[in-house]
Amino acid sequence: MSEITILGNGAVVTGGARSRVIPDGAVAWREDRIVALGSATELRERFRDAHTLDARGGLIMPGMVNLHHHFYSTLARGLDPGVELKGFAEVLEGLWWRLDRALTPDAVKISARLTAADCIRWGCTTVFDHHASPSCLRGSLETIAAVVEEAGLSAVLCYETSDRNGHSEAASGIEENLEFCASQREHPRIRGTIGLHASFTVSDETLNEIASRRPEGVGCHIHVAEDLLDIRVSKAAYGAGPIERLERFGLLDDTTLLAHCVHLAGDQFERIAGAGAVVIHNPESNANNGVGRLNVVEAARLGCLVGLGTDGMSSSMLRSLRAAFLAHRSGLRDARVGFEVHPLLLSNNAAVAARFFDGETFGELGVDAPADIAVIDRSPPTPLDGDNLFHHLVYGAAEAPVRHTIARGQVVLEDFRHTTLDVEAIAADARQIAPEVWQRFHALPPPSQGMRG
Repeated sequence: MSEITILGNGAVVTGGARSRVIPDGAVAWREDRIVALGSATELRERFRDAHTLDARGGLIMPGMVNLHHHFYSTLARGLDPGVELKGFAEVLEGLWWRLDRALTPDAVKISARLTAADCIRWGCTTVFDHHASPSCLRGSLETIAAVVEEAGLSAVLCYETSDRNGHSEAASGIEENLEFCASQREHPRIRGTIGLHASFTVSDETLNEIASRRPEGVGCHIHVAEDLLDIRVSKAAYGAGPIERLERFGLLDDTTLLAHCVHLAGDQFERIAGAGAVVIHNPESNANNGVGRLNVVEAARLGCLVGLGTDGMSSSMLRSLRAAFLAHRSGLRDARVGFEVHPLLLSNNAAVAARFFDGETFGELGVDAPADIAVIDRSPPTPLDGDNLFHHLVYGAAEAPVRHTIARGQVVLEDFRHTTLDVEAIAADARQIAPEVWQRFHALPPPSQGMRG
């Protein structure tokens, strides 16, 4: 019989549809499964020989899920593109599409390690990544999966299929996605889906090939209407907007992840809802790129399941939750709003993750659920219960560090220290490789004027 671990001395927030708070609570697990939760006194009495972990008064919560991330973006920190980037098209061409072409297999691996460590540091135990590295495309998902395995996290990975560098590269992207999805189908912690960049860079030929070759149950992860550019160019080039094109090729269903959706109209949200597809809000990234913001309340009112991501800006889901809440209030100039949908975003993320892992339980501390746990190092200064939990998260916990992160029963962060990744060595590797990546970046041409029309 393997050893039981008890995490106690904190307020347990169970999560799930009937989330409750256990003031002086504890969670016990064996291997990768929770075996009990309740009062700390009760669990210590029940499991006298258990190993113990001290929450030191913090919030004991379910490990968080990030529905949209970009591991490869990490090496962009501090990078001067060398030209003024005036709008979204120039940000893509002048920054991201030059950076992804400058990546090498080593850079992909180091970027993934940096981001995995950051996810752990912020209590995120399951992450959906959207990758691009045209110069080292084939095998890149296996490289990232190996890092996820090393870190101890769960992940859904995909490669960003795009015709922006020619159809042969798009075809390679399709193969990379399909081979990875097949290889990970039975993996307990890592799965694949089919990545697409955005409608305006994906041809009808590519969409048709994906539709004809996509295995049953395999989804798609795509950027949609992040900027009006996506809608304008899609209609000019292909005669239809992003949602209409996905519908046309049978790629809009309940395994479809639609990142951003900032510039969609009401009827398009209704079609998304009818298909059961997922809208992913990325508030910090949208603000950073100056593209506008998703009307979360309107999308939810029209039936969409709305989740939350960070889009490479950070790995802190609580900070993203806070940003979404405050941006909504700021946009409407109304301090009464924000509680209609935003408290559900993290639990929505958990529900989406379950779709990709055979109905597994995410975002909930309960018996037989995976032992995915985060301890937020913030003692509630006022009474905490199920009714005011969201207030405590956005006005307090979002600013606090994470003391412990447990991923499938493995303590991957203990008293702020990583146990699976050597973060100092990773940072040293990153500092060594970043100048090489930046040098290749600057050797690539700056933005053209091609996407503005």
